[in-house]
Amino acid sequence: MAQAQLDLTANVPKPHHEQERRWQDFFGFSHDHKVIGIQYLVTAFFFYLVGGALATAVRTELATPDPDFVSPELYNSLFTVHGTVMIFLWIVPAGAGLANYLIPLMIGAKDMAFPRLNAVAFWLIPPGGTLLLASFLFESPKAGWTSYPPLSLLSGKVGEEIWILSVLLLGTSSILGGLNFAVTIFKMRIPTMGLNDMPLLCWAMIATSALILLSTPVLAAALILLSFDLLAGTSFFNPTGGGDPVVYQHLFWFYSHPAVYIMVLPFFGVISDVLPVHARKPIFGYQAIAYSSLAISFLGLIVWAHHMFTSGTPGWLRMFFMITTMIIAVPTGIKVFGWLATIWGGKLRLNSAMLFAMGFISTFVMGGVTGIMVASVPFDIHVHDTYFVVAHFHYVLFGGAVFGVFAAIYHWFPKMTGRMMNEPWGIVHFVLTFVGTNMTFMPMHALGLQGMPRRVAMYDPQFTTLNQVCTIGSYILAVSTIPFLINAAWSWFKGPKAPDNPWEALTLEWMTSSPPPIENFLVTPVLKTGPYDYGSRKTLAIRQRLKQMAGARPKEVGVPMSQAKSSTVFTDDRSTTVVEPEKDINDPSH
Repeated sequence: MAQAQLDLTANVPKPHHEQERRWQDFFGFSHDHKVIGIQYLVTAFFFYLVGGALATAVRTELATPDPDFVSPELYNSLFTVHGTVMIFLWIVPAGAGLANYLIPLMIGAKDMAFPRLNAVAFWLIPPGGTLLLASFLFESPKAGWTSYPPLSLLSGKVGEEIWILSVLLLGTSSILGGLNFAVTIFKMRIPTMGLNDMPLLCWAMIATSALILLSTPVLAAALILLSFDLLAGTSFFNPTGGGDPVVYQHLFWFYSHPAVYIMVLPFFGVISDVLPVHARKPIFGYQAIAYSSLAISFLGLIVWAHHMFTSGTPGWLRMFFMITTMIIAVPTGIKVFGWLATIWGGKLRLNSAMLFAMGFISTFVMGGVTGIMVASVPFDIHVHDTYFVVAHFHYVLFGGAVFGVFAAIYHWFPKMTGRMMNEPWGIVHFVLTFVGTNMTFMPMHALGLQGMPRRVAMYDPQFTTLNQVCTIGSYILAVSTIPFLINAAWSWFKGPKAPDNPWEALTLEWMTSSPPPIENFLVTPVLKTGPYDYGSRKTLAIRQRLKQMAGARPKEVGVPMSQAKSSTVFTDDRSTTVVEPEKDINDPSH
């Protein structure tokens, strides 16, 4: 395995003023992948706040059995738009934004393969989101984020058509991004970087891009046919005209179950890159984790009908999809085992990024265990369309993707902004998020097992107490966002200056300045050491040799980076390159 190190000037940004970013650049049509990545993230966080506000309104209504906060009709619109916003405008764009910023840096490229296409992919998101939210001014969609016919054909043409157009715009953005990521990773790597030399986030984005390109067009086709049924009076899915609503379910879930992995796989890569840095250990089972992403991508395409066990699916087909759904837990379990083995025995730095990464593992495993439960046909029939399913997918998506987003932000914030975040506030944010997540979604398992149906504003009074606990938890989740927003805003403008490599990481993005210059690197990086070679004998031998070389050279000359093989040779003084003192492998601070 090899990892990048640079020549003498490679981690020094260009001193010219035209190379510096201005704040106005983030509000325009930029081709720079770093600007686009931040635009993605800021836009996604805006919609996260919107989706969270809608969720808080839904939970407020559910605090009592009667519809005393909003009407049942408005309730239907709230949870429909909430689900659509959180999936298509928060989690998917957030993963794309992180990958946009990091992938070219990680592979030594100057930019994405198609910079203009990259910008177009982002600029499809604001109009798509605005269109969806504007539906409240006219007629909001009410058929749920799945928009099943015949309900979607009866709940209002205007609202459903707005929903369809919005999702088509957002799906097109996703397709363009997936194409760009795939070409960039396969064609833009530096010559010395093989596939098995890449950081694991790159492997995760290969798997994600494959799912996007194979499944998203199927959803687009289904929505176009549904639009014909709405506007032209056709009967593709309308049972009164001979159409088959179950066909829509097959087309919808052929995309929408892989969409779960489109949302989560990028954050699998994030966790795989964050844990080794803050555990100071090599990642356990690099190739197993890398190839398990591809296995998840393949298996994710053949499990969709487990959402349809109660839709008249034949018994033999139920068995097939039950088996494939259980099998997909194997590559996911390989990742979890690799992460836990990486943490085990490490010298952990329990900062905000590490806490969110570990919180990701615990909450995602909870969602995975219940996923195996609902993969079983008899159990699924019992809990189908109950709050057990709501608890399951929120532990997967909120406990997985959202914790992954925050782990990534706390880890790469110094690289993106050149400033450090406040750690005490980050820990407060983690505690509130972790407590709020479990308090909101854990009781839903009991509600589902007792038979409370989802997607309804009114329920039996026997479920009141647990619903009130869930509502209080949702308020804690809402409050948890406040310290993060304050921390991020204050740190971006007033936080302490970050060194180029504050975590002493080995992946290539840390081998340039913070924030990076416009074209990332001044010279082509050369791979010399592994991306996760923390504490290995090879790395220690390199440090010893560098120390000896530094002693034999005048200090003002320094050690040429062409001969350096450890990120620890970098210092804050960019005028010279000085090797830091040797550290004892048994020193806990190392």
